[in-house]
Amino acid sequence: MADAAETVKKTIETATANAKAQTETVKAQAEKFQAAGAKAARDAMDKSIASMTEINAEGQRNLEAVVASAAAAQKGAEALSAQTVAYAKKSWEDGVAASQNLAQARSVQELIELQTTFAKSAMETYLSEVTKMTETLTASVKDSFKPINERVTASVERFQAAR
Repeated sequence: MADAAETVKKTIETATANAKAQTETVKAQAEKFQAAGAKAARDAMDKSIASMTEINAEGQRNLEAVVASAAAAQKGAEALSAQTVAYAKKSWEDGVAASQNLAQARSVQELIELQTTFAKSAMETYLSEVTKMTETLTASVKDSFKPINERVTASVERFQAAR
């Protein structure tokens, strides 16, 4: 019976040792999986943070482009306004001078000549001013869209590079 007890004891010790070994193996594998999962989670979090940082930076650059565009548009509007005021002032002054000349005309023929000269001069000045204002408006629109076009180009290049 001593042999049977000894055999049972050895069997129990062997089973216990095997269970401990299996427990250690399972524990090691669990720790390995946990470490791999934690690393994957950290990597995903780092990528998410990097992406959010880049999105925020991109948004900031887009906002700066919109602000620059609005500033350029405002500058163009101010230039057009100044040109309009200057033209209106000159036109008024020319009209007053022409009225004074017309009032001094001594004949109908002279009156018609003065009126014709004034009308021709006024039309030439008007066309010249319209040309200047068109150039100013064109330059203003171009300057206004430049920052936005640069941002769109940069974004398209970035997306194409990411492909």
